[in-house]
Amino acid sequence: MFFGSFAHTLDEKGRLMIPRKMREELGYKVYIMKGFDGSLSVYNEDGYQKLVDEFSNLPFNQHKNRDYLRLQFASTYEMDVDKLGRVQIPTALLNKYNISREVLVLGIGDHIEIWDQKKYEEYESSINDEFENIAETIGSNN
Repeated sequence: MFFGSFAHTLDEKGRLMIPRKMREELGYKVYIMKGFDGSLSVYNEDGYQKLVDEFSNLPFNQHKNRDYLRLQFASTYEMDVDKLGRVQIPTALLNKYNISREVLVLGIGDHIEIWDQKKYEEYESSINDEFENIAETIGSNN
């Protein structure tokens, strides 16, 4: 399980040093894709296979499913983690999702997210006051 929040700086080549606590579980092959709310999602091989299995259950003849699957698969990059624990984040993803050199790496249970640090701070600030209200509605039918 991935958890925690870690501030990092991408190097001049766009490489991210994976936080030490996440490296072992992440492994040496990762899948980076469009995430939610302006982030990038990073899955290890097992996590990505589970995601693909979930995707395979979505009927492709439904318009919203096709749209979602196309966007997700088209944005996915398979990347290797080097011996120093770094992963090269494709420039296309960094540019497309406006991620600068200053990033936050968040553990989100079954995967990690990469956020532009300022963008995450804005996001967190926008929902922080609603934390307790959000918690009350999780799992309910409201």
